[in-house]
Amino acid sequence: MSFESFADFIDMGGHGLYVWMSYAIALVVIVMNIVNPLMQKRQIFTEQARRLRREKSKS
Repeated sequence: MSFESFADFIDMGGHGLYVWMSYAIALVVIVMNIVNPLMQKRQIFTEQARRLRREKSKS
């Protein structure tokens, strides 16, 4: 595959919108697969800290 110009590369022979949207969707899914577990981990640690504070205050 060779392209005459950068615009031809972006256009991808008329299929550019589909190609670049596919890349964008894949990138969003990959980022979500990285960020979501990190956010869940932070939430779990926060909940555990609250639980420990409640248990200490009861005793």
